[in-house]
Amino acid sequence: MTSGEVDLSVQEFLKELPSFSKKGITEFALHDKKISSDKSALAEICRAVKKSAPDLFLTLQIAVSALDKNLVHLLQDIYCSIEIPLSGTEKGANLLFDKKIYSSKAQMLNTEGLVFGFDMAYGIQPGDSFKAFRDRLDFAVTLYPNHIDFAQLQGKMVLPRSTGIYSSKDLEFSREMAFACQTFYSAGRAVPWFNSVVKSLKISPTAFFADFSEWQRCNNCSLDSDFRPDDAKQIDVEKMQLNFLKQKYEEKHKSMLYDAAADMVRLNGAFSRMVAEGEESIVETRYNPDDILSPYSMDIARFAESATMESCRVKIFSTDEGPDYEIIGS
Repeated sequence: MTSGEVDLSVQEFLKELPSFSKKGITEFALHDKKISSDKSALAEICRAVKKSAPDLFLTLQIAVSALDKNLVHLLQDIYCSIEIPLSGTEKGANLLFDKKIYSSKAQMLNTEGLVFGFDMAYGIQPGDSFKAFRDRLDFAVTLYPNHIDFAQLQGKMVLPRSTGIYSSKDLEFSREMAFACQTFYSAGRAVPWFNSVVKSLKISPTAFFADFSEWQRCNNCSLDSDFRPDDAKQIDVEKMQLNFLKQKYEEKHKSMLYDAAADMVRLNGAFSRMVAEGEESIVETRYNPDDILSPYSMDIARFAESATMESCRVKIFSTDEGPDYEIIGS
């Protein structure tokens, strides 16, 4: 499998597209800020990919303002992941952030089953502050993005400078929090269960990431270590997640909720590996997987209080219709 990521004009991309199959290119990331808000250009790309490279997995940057029902229907016809810049609007000395538009567009994408993530930054736009960054990140997680990326962590943006409202210490906190999010949420493929976990712990996402960044420092896997989440296997990140969650539930005097949360982590992790890596798994759970994978489990506290424990050995496997599971023992 070959992938590519390069800044191309729409014309260059469309010209090269028919040759992708012969070149063995099966994944491609197209980042062109000029067309990210151009609905007609984005529609042209979708139609061209469907016609000339129907098996291509395309990562496409799209401004939130460009997302509408017509474009979403075209995106459904191709294999793609949508990257949405999540940023505020500068007005005077203030940084305004329209939660309503992001919420409505994310709901539309989730309803239609499209994969999307957010591109975020901190301390770059005038008027930004540590409080504003935390507010954006807390909000972003509630919209169930598949991942949240921070180009600053890869050195792809100019590093922010401290201001009167964003101190150098807070910029460092933001950097560590972003890396914690990249590790736990994105690399850990936590989207199906993360909001349920933080709700059961009665903690905000950013407070959770701040605590996890401290855990990373203590366990030699912080940003300043050699650990890189993008290079780590999901199963290894999952072990980190489970170790940290066990600690957090104990710290919050909610140990009775850990087994249900751990089952959610393990089962969803196994499904993600089946989809992404084609890897079958056998998972041992404390609850019946039918219950854990039902909407009933989304409220972990209520679930743990009323559900009956039933130790199971669960096999996750592939079918023609996608990943599935069966109980193979107890």
